[in-house]
Amino acid sequence: MRLNANPFLAPEPEFTAYESAAVAVLPFPYEGGVSYGHGTGAAPRAILEASAYVEFYDEVLKAEPYRMGITTLAAPAIPKSPEGMIKTLYEKSSALLRDDKFIVVLGGDHSISSGFFRALLEKYGRLSCIQLDAHSDLREEYEGSPLSHASVMARIREMTPHALQLGIRAQCIEEAQAIAAHNWPVCTMHDYRKRRFDVDAALAALPDPVFVTVDLDAFDLSVIHSTGTPEPGGFTWDEGLELLEKIFMRKNVVGFDLVELSYDEADRNSAFCAARLAYKMLGFKLAAGVARGLLTWPEKPAGPLFK
Repeated sequence: MRLNANPFLAPEPEFTAYESAAVAVLPFPYEGGVSYGHGTGAAPRAILEASAYVEFYDEVLKAEPYRMGITTLAAPAIPKSPEGMIKTLYEKSSALLRDDKFIVVLGGDHSISSGFFRALLEKYGRLSCIQLDAHSDLREEYEGSPLSHASVMARIREMTPHALQLGIRAQCIEEAQAIAAHNWPVCTMHDYRKRRFDVDAALAALPDPVFVTVDLDAFDLSVIHSTGTPEPGGFTWDEGLELLEKIFMRKNVVGFDLVELSYDEADRNSAFCAARLAYKMLGFKLAAGVARGLLTWPEKPAGPLFK
């Protein structure tokens, strides 16, 4: 595996070695599926560069999660065709899963997620999906492409009947009609804030294991400003972290991605928030293992922790 010259968090080399790391960060700079703002192709590099300024110590968990070992792969060469892109991410993810790595994919636009999901599904045999997003992404196709970022959850729902969508606040009428017809568990941001959707019950009904996909436009513009298709009224930082902590503590999350950051040279805050979010989510994964008695807080990398 070819490693990245800019490892996530930039820790000492002992904590980035591939063989002993529990986590593999895979940058995947694809933006062939976008329809509005551009810049997602430059986002993974921006997140990695910003991550060097994230503190190792988590003041809430009172631990340094990076000590489990986090290796960072070099971004692969990505074909221009959507089909080739999905095949590439599937193959790269499958190889990392064979080495028992817990994978974090940094996108890239949201169309990439179905390739990662397929690799996890093949490993585990059954897989649920939790999506945090401003958009439901359930269009059968968009601008002539069934592999658009606006269609990614339609493709994932073809692979699993178990999907929970949270924070939605922008969709077309056909998506709304499909949700109603199938009685899919989709929580709009309005219903979330009005407490008209029982998130606890929805999580309990979702079978393990779980893949989490976070479109960064799930967050309010005051938190993450630069995204491919921004929408006002999203999760605050604390709301988003509270929800994600609940997901990780209650479900067996086996992989996650962060997508749709639109790199803007004038906006360093968004990339930093994305890096901090990835690290918080890794901390939640580790804390969940500790809480279940499966792990202890590591002092040094010890290989696969999340089989």
